[in-house]
Amino acid sequence: MGLFNYWTVIVLMMVGFYTVIARNNLIKTMIGLGIFQVSVFMLYISMGKIADGTAPIRVQPSAGHEAIYSNPLPHVLILTAIVVGVATTALGLALIIRIREAYGSIEEDEILEMDRNS
Repeated sequence: MGLFNYWTVIVLMMVGFYTVIARNNLIKTMIGLGIFQVSVFMLYISMGKIADGTAPIRVQPSAGHEAIYSNPLPHVLILTAIVVGVATTALGLALIIRIREAYGSIEEDEILEMDRNS
């Protein structure tokens, strides 16, 4: 049961990767990238968790027990990565809208065929 989070990360990562590789629809590709991104976030957050760890606020240890602190850096980095990921997804969706307006399709095969014929 201790490795459940890593197996979850692996499954999500492979689902996202498969969706990016196997789908020609640009919206489905963006969804696959989002799933892949969430799996990376989960990996970093689960690696940053320390059993019985507390927030890194200095307090007086009780009767001979040394306090165990969790490292806040992975959580801060992931918070920043989430903001960047949302911005990147918004930009990707805006580009897909422009592609749809220009080509009339969001299927990659059709767009490439139109480019070859013009």
